[in-house]
Amino acid sequence: MARALLFNIANKPNMKINIIPTNKLAMLSAVACAVILAFTNNARADTTLGFFPDTHVVGTISPGAPADPADVATYINFMTALLPGGAGTFNGQIITRSTNLFGSLPTASATGAVSGTGTTIDLNAIGGTFTYLFAKYDGGNDLSQVWNISGLTGVITIPADGPLGYGLSGWILFGPTGGQVPDGGTTVMLLGAALGALGMARRFLMS
Repeated sequence: MARALLFNIANKPNMKINIIPTNKLAMLSAVACAVILAFTNNARADTTLGFFPDTHVVGTISPGAPADPADVATYINFMTALLPGGAGTFNGQIITRSTNLFGSLPTASATGAVSGTGTTIDLNAIGGTFTYLFAKYDGGNDLSQVWNISGLTGVITIPADGPLGYGLSGWILFGPTGGQVPDGGTTVMLLGAALGALGMARRFLMS
């Protein structure tokens, strides 16, 4: 059979065999790698949060108790109503607002809130995109933190100790309505860019 195939090929002078030059093959490989990296980074972009002047900090709450989702949601909503750099008292809490500026700060809701402990929070495993992250540090001995995590994906890491050196007690994730917010726009843009890059690569190889 092998001899028959070789004979047929040898007797077809008009048969065209396209061999991709090495430099073009390298270019195609680079484009493919770039596309893969773009989707990987979009699917998982890990973030380490800190205390102010971290640009994600919305403000602080003390003593941050009670710390059930329903109460904490009201603390956050009082905080977001303050002017940047402002402070006030609400239901026995001293609440401060950082000077960080945000485009919009949606209303926090206890519906769909997710609670946990530990310094790492895997949003991909939880399966949602959230707006606020509240972290409680040893009751009234430290300052509970609120971060704006809109748009963040992947693993979020928060400090093990609060600003005053007391340990983390737990955290709560809040969404605008406690639900999952799809990141469709970014995915569509990346898909469009990937298809465009592949089209350019194809034209380059065919030239």
